Amino acid sequence: MMRVILASASPRRAELLKNIIQNLEVKPSRVDETKIKAKTPDAFAVKAAVAKAKAVAAKNKDAIVIGADTVVVLGKKIIGKPRDKKDAVRILKSLSGRIHRVITGIAVIDTKSGETLTHHEITKVKMKKLKLKEIADYVATGSPLDKAGGYGIQEIEAIFIERIDGDFDNVVGLPVAALLKLLRGPR
Repeated sequence: MMRVILASASPRRAELLKNIIQNLEVKPSRVDETKIKAKTPDAFAVKAAVAKAKAVAAKNKDAIVIGADTVVVLGKKIIGKPRDKKDAVRILKSLSGRIHRVITGIAVIDTKSGETLTHHEITKVKMKKLKLKEIADYVATGSPLDKAGGYGIQEIEAIFIERIDGDFDNVVGLPVAALLKLLRGPR
């Protein structure tokens, strides 16, 4: 059986994948996403996922390598991870009461055949109109600082989220159902 490697430092992705892959290896890619250019947010997410998977695949033979990148998009603008707590407050205020998209690009590389399969998943999220105190209390936990869009859906769903249209796991950081289709794809 081939090794399966997740090219990500995200504990949330690893947790989701360990539910379906027993002997998952986790090897962060250390790709500098600021150097990736793309015309659209979905193209960016896929390019970043491919770059992460390729970086790890280059050092690991006879493996299936999974790369993923999740972006939060408001309008046409990608909302990255907050720089600090003040930025997290700004981001959450901008998402308050509005619909945004969460896009995850995924790439699967079979290092034996060289085959690369990609996909992107889009989930729409409608955030409730938030009170400044709710935002401040959440930001004070420090939790938003390592998450695209300044929030972890699994932490705030009941308090902040009005509606989700699409794959919940995608908002966590990895559309597991779509990934399983890629893993079962043409080989």
